[in-house]
This record gives sequence, structure tokens and C-alpha cells, in this order.
Amino acid sequence: MGKSLMATALCRILRLDGYEVAPFKAQNMSLNSFVTPDGAEIGRSTAVQAQAAGVLPTADMNPVLLKPEVDYRSQLIVHGRVAGKLESKAFDRPRPGLWEAVVESLDRLRSEYEVVVIEGAGSPAEINLRGGDIVNMEVALHARAPVLLVGDIDKGGVFASLYGTMLLISPEERELVAGTVINKFRGDVSLLDSGLVKLEELTGVPVLGVVPYFRDIHVPEEDSPSVKSVEGVEGALLDIVVIALPHISNFDDFDPLEREAGVGLRYVRTLDELGTPDLVVLPGTKTTMADLDALREGGLADAVVSLARGGTAVVGICGGFQMLGRRILDPGRVESGRGEAEGLGLLPVVTTFDERKETRQVLGRVEADYGMLEGCRGLDFTGYEIHMGRSEGGREPFVLDGDSRRGDGALSDDGWVLGTYVHGLFLNDGLRRGMLRRIAERKGVSLPEGEGAFDQGAEYDKLAAHFRGSLDMEAVYRAMGLRG
Repeated sequence: MGKSLMATALCRILRLDGYEVAPFKAQNMSLNSFVTPDGAEIGRSTAVQAQAAGVLPTADMNPVLLKPEVDYRSQLIVHGRVAGKLESKAFDRPRPGLWEAVVESLDRLRSEYEVVVIEGAGSPAEINLRGGDIVNMEVALHARAPVLLVGDIDKGGVFASLYGTMLLISPEERELVAGTVINKFRGDVSLLDSGLVKLEELTGVPVLGVVPYFRDIHVPEEDSPSVKSVEGVEGALLDIVVIALPHISNFDDFDPLEREAGVGLRYVRTLDELGTPDLVVLPGTKTTMADLDALREGGLADAVVSLARGGTAVVGICGGFQMLGRRILDPGRVESGRGEAEGLGLLPVVTTFDERKETRQVLGRVEADYGMLEGCRGLDFTGYEIHMGRSEGGREPFVLDGDSRRGDGALSDDGWVLGTYVHGLFLNDGLRRGMLRRIAERKGVSLPEGEGAFDQGAEYDKLAAHFRGSLDMEAVYRAMGLRG
């Protein structure tokens, strides 16, 4: 519930008020990414903001994406395509070509939309990184955009943070600050009154809102705090565990499982937390071999294999799918410093990494009709792929449509270990509930009937109402030049 959600809320408010609006984040560092309709890869939070704004996401909305890898480096993605690697030590200096990519994208969006909601990253007062800043005040200065400084009171020290930021940015940058906002407040807002008055005196800008903390609005979040907050549901009929890999990616794949009646969803990091779940999910990761090593070192790898051989259902998505196979080959050292690794051996699959990265949205259909997919044959689904490497071997449970029909994934002979490259699989109501129904039947329990399709648009409307009721939107509109 940080800057990303506030930007999402503003996109929705502007959309509801009749404006053509687009989100923009010059540079994002995240393992949670999304594929646009034309196959470009951008940060997932920006795609969520585009959905809230009622527009299709494009690479211009997040021209630079950094996906952290091991050894203090990130995969560099520019305009949605892999452009090499970037060492973390380069973050404090200008990086040739990246600022030009940012300006090109932002200027194009400004010519196409009435309003562009720009999200920064981290803090604009990170003075040690200002030499390489292409995402915060440099963007605001280029666009001459009004700035809202948002402070997270949940972390403590919010007044010092907001005042200190104003002191550390330049006079030219301070002139762009239209006001401050305090986010994630719990309790009686009147307790802040004296502090708000003093903050306005010190900064010389108004406080434009105090946004209360919420738990009842379901909007995908960007980073791992949402992973840490899910601890299962006491008395749930089905216990589902997602292994929280060190470099877990696209964890919003599992949000629909959390919303299912009768289902308890847990993220576990240690062997002691695992227990005896009904379904184990190995999620996506940017570093398959390194995360597989971590599973082995902590004993989770052997435990997952033991559970699977004892009949527990196991699903692997993307990097998790690769882990389920027999071997992982990396002859070009694309992902790691070694050429191969042994997989968990739960699927007869061999994965080979290469330089090519597959990024596409997909339409698929279930072909298998046994194990956890019994009763699901013929169901259509949508999703997207983001992966490097190809996996071969095993029975392919899915067929994907596109330029050419092709199979996807692998299903064990008994049907209770499934691997796939398709992200977003659990967002498909029919397929998700079909799989959960089979797992429940096997356990001898019956899940409650589903409540119908989840309405993400209604959640965006609730988010907009929550922020609209907490912000001085008239002042925000005046700062944007949209009110007299």
C-alpha cells in the first residue's frame, strides 16, 4: 500500500472523472513483471495502473526495468526487451542511453494522453544515487510536473522523512512539490493535527491528505510485503503452500487462491513452516539454479520430493517448473556460473537455457484429463509467458494458440505433479476451481461453491473511493492545471 497503489488510485480517479490517463514509471526494479499485448516486458505494478486507468499497457509506461539476479547485478530491460546486464555499482552514475529512452517514452505518452501519472522509485532524496537518477526528480524537472511527496507512517519517522526530503532536494525541485501525503495511517487522524500544522510550517507546502491503512481492497501489490502477510486461514479445508524462493517472481499469480472460500494460503521459507499441505506450489524465479540450491540447503527440496511421492499435489510455474525436472542445462552460462544442475526429478523434463527470452501473452486449452486436471479437459485459459530456456520431455497437459499451436508444460504419470510456463494460470476461474475441486475430492472434503468471477474493476473503484475520501483532490487537480 505504498506509492504504487497511490498511483493506481490516482489513475482510477482520473479515469472515473473522464480523463484519458496513462501511468509512467521511468525505471522499476522488480521481479514481478508483466507482458504487454505486443510481447514487451514491464513492471507488474505499472500494468496494474494501466488496467486501473482503462488502457492497454505498453513498454513506454515503464521504459527501463531491472530484474535483480545474483552477485549484485540485474537483467536490464529497455522498452520491453532484454538489453544486457547492469551492475549495482553503476546505479550512482549516468548510464548511456537510458535517460534518452525515458524521455522518448514519457514525451510520447504526454502526446497521446491528457494526463500522465508518474511514479517515482525509492526516495528522491537518495543523494548518493543522484548522479544516476532517471526516475525521480529528474523526470519531474523534465516534465515540469507537480510532485506529491508520500510518506509511509507505518515505517515510523514520517515527519522527519518528509521534512528531510524537502531539505535535501534542490530549490528548483522544491518548487515542484505541490504537497505532502501521509500514507498507511492507523487510528484517530486527529492525533496527527499538531504534527501536520508543524510540517506545513517547516516545509512551506500543504499536507494534502492522510490515507488510512486498509485490508479489504484487493489490488495486486508490487513487492514482497504482500507475500509476508499471508499466513493461511485457520480451519481451512485445503492447505496450500507457496515456497517463498529467495528470488520469487510474479507472486501475484497466487492472489486468486487466497480469495477462494475454504482455502488457506501460506508462504513458507523454512522446513519448519512446511507441514503437510494439500498442494505445494513452486513459483517463478529469475535465478532457477541459485534458488534450487537454497531449497536444498534448507531441506525444502527433499521435503517437497517426499511430499510429492506421498501423494501431495505439486505445481511448478516457470522457474518452479524448471526445478521439477530432471536436469537444468546452462551451456552458455546465461543464468549462472555453472553449466548444469540436477532438478528435483518429479517430472521427466530437461531444461536448457539460452540467450533468447520468451515474452508473450497466450491463449490456451487444457488437453489432459487425469490427476489434478481431471474434469478440466477442454477448458480455455489465458496467461502470459516470461522465461529464458526451453523444457522438453513429459506429457504436455496444455495447448497454446498463437502463430503456431504448441504444447506447454508437463504432467506426471499419476497427474499430481504439474509444471507450466504460463503465468496467471490461477486467474482463470474455471481451471482454478476445477483443480482445487479435484484436490479436495482426493482429500475427502467439499469446497464451498465459488462466488462468481472476481471483479477487479470493482476493487479499483473501491481503491479510488478510499483515496478520494482521504486526499484533497481539488488541490491535486489545481496543481495539475486541471482546475481553475
